[in-house]
Amino acid sequence: MTTCEDVNNLKLDGMKLIAGENGLHRAVTWSYMVQTKPYKDHMNQGNFAMIVVDYVRFSFEDVERDFPELIELGISGLAISVINDMEKIPDSIIKIANDNNMPLFFIRWEGASFVDVAQSIGMLINETTYQNKRTGDYLYNLLFGYEINHKYIEKISGQFGLDFTNPYRVGIIVVDRKYGINLEQDEHTYEYYGDSIYREVMNMKDKPMFMRFLNKFVLLFEAKESKQTEKDLEKILKEIDERPQFKGKIRSTCILGNAYRDPGKYGVSYQEAKSLIPKKDILPNPKRKKVLSISSLGIYKYLFNSGNHKEIIGYCDKKLNKLEEYDHANGTFLEDTLLAYYMNGFVAGKTAEALFIHRNSLQYRLSKIEELIDAPLNDYMEYLDLINCILVKKLIYS
Repeated sequence: MTTCEDVNNLKLDGMKLIAGENGLHRAVTWSYMVQTKPYKDHMNQGNFAMIVVDYVRFSFEDVERDFPELIELGISGLAISVINDMEKIPDSIIKIANDNNMPLFFIRWEGASFVDVAQSIGMLINETTYQNKRTGDYLYNLLFGYEINHKYIEKISGQFGLDFTNPYRVGIIVVDRKYGINLEQDEHTYEYYGDSIYREVMNMKDKPMFMRFLNKFVLLFEAKESKQTEKDLEKILKEIDERPQFKGKIRSTCILGNAYRDPGKYGVSYQEAKSLIPKKDILPNPKRKKVLSISSLGIYKYLFNSGNHKEIIGYCDKKLNKLEEYDHANGTFLEDTLLAYYMNGFVAGKTAEALFIHRNSLQYRLSKIEELIDAPLNDYMEYLDLINCILVKKLIYS
């Protein structure tokens, strides 16, 4: 992935960073010549924006007025050139850049042209894309390929610094999206989200192999006892999902397969993680963890060792019969309420918020559940049995 730091490192003649050094890590998706308003209809997140102060379309007052709007729209950096080098960039614009950690470049009128900068950025992005593809091709062959022999493993370990004498596991980052009116903008936001994940993953201490595959992101990393990589992934995904440009629109979950020492089994680890994708929103996850493992299934994983579920399904049907019949007859959601109460740590306020209902409505539902099952909800053995039955049926039928 290309960043403003990569652009700065080009050392183009006549181009100089003058502010916003703390934001050089920002991802650059392409270049954008600021000309036509409204900017939101023409610009995408991660664009490296360029403005010519020509005193016709733009004066420094115009730049100072529009700069915050460009920042809000998610530019990665801003380059300003002044016709005939007539003036220096005002301190007020430099302050906006520093306050927002937004890389600000000055391009001499007689120095590098915007065409040179745009071409150089394009070449950088294409080169990075090629390197990512190269890594992705190696990882693809490891997971789904052919001839995973000693010579091939030696080649990969030599090029990527991997130690295949230790166990490795596969992680699949699954992205859930909400679509708005502007589908093209949604796609650019998704691409920028993917670039953000890639940048953070590549900056991890134990750098995993990484590739985009279909609509998912796939990782391969060493499985250590400290589980530091898993902890780092948890922190990274939470931080990215809370960024203003993504919050409420995109969120992700990383699902892990088991660890294997034999590289020929990495594909098995991938399939294990993949099998959990449709179940990720069903698994017991009261703490809303972003990284889930096949081990998250706990005792439920034994359900999938045999295709014969008749006896356990019969037990669960009988156990949940009154709740299911009541929900079906009255259009209520008592079974979902019971599960939500568990997932939210038996805290009424959090449960009501999660279900988008008033606390009084929740209390009514809980009372109705106690009446139907003929047992108090503080009978924890009974409660646990009901929760297990709900989860068993969801996991089997999902």
